[in-house]
Amino acid sequence: MVPLSTQRASSSVPPSSSTSPRPQWTYDVFLNFHGEDTGKSFTDHLYTALEKKGIIAFKDDEKLERGKYISLELLKAIRESMYAIPIISKNYASSRWCLIELAQIVECMRETGLTVLPVFYHVDPSEVRNQTGAFAEAFARHEEDPNIDMEKMQTWRVALKEVGNISGWHFHLR
Repeated sequence: MVPLSTQRASSSVPPSSSTSPRPQWTYDVFLNFHGEDTGKSFTDHLYTALEKKGIIAFKDDEKLERGKYISLELLKAIRESMYAIPIISKNYASSRWCLIELAQIVECMRETGLTVLPVFYHVDPSEVRNQTGAFAEAFARHEEDPNIDMEKMQTWRVALKEVGNISGWHFHLR
């Protein structure tokens, strides 16, 4: 992996030098993951390894300030990150928050140039891309939830498909 901490964008760019504002990075990396699947294993190890290399990573159970609105803080952290690493696991799509974050990640990828480096953790990228297997089951459950509108769910599907098409790392049990 490229040393992320050395690639930070300069925050000292004068406003007149560009027509669009340059993002100011607070984090090198935003980790997006399903806590029950990888939070205390793979993601913890990745977070520790990144921190040891001097890479500033946002992991929601490590960086959220007490008393802050979680949803706003998470979405803000994505916008303030240079890289996002979605760790997509079997139960990932069952979490509305994982999908909300992923949709924000894809939006930032398009709008601000956020670099997305997916990890496919014990799932095949084609399952993610095509929403088959556990992903199809999760969406079937979401469709039954009257609190989720179909437009939002379509945004999640598009985000999964897009990230499923990005070359990333693929981990399987042996």
